Amino acid sequence: MRTEAEIRILGMKALLKELGDVDTEIFIKNMIREPFDYTEWQRTLWNEKTVTEISKEAKKAADSE
Repeated sequence: MRTEAEIRILGMKALLKELGDVDTEIFIKNMIREPFDYTEWQRTLWNEKTVTEISKEAKKAADSE
């Protein structure tokens, strides 16, 4: 199991790799400014998709890497 510090470091690396410096700063600013319930977000994230659709998209994304 990773420590909280390790998770923060990996998260920042992922954000910087995917978004770049400026968009990472914007993302962090928005996360701090707005109340955000990650658990609730996850519950509603895929409401309009079936498990099969999500699985197909995940496989497609994995194949394109």
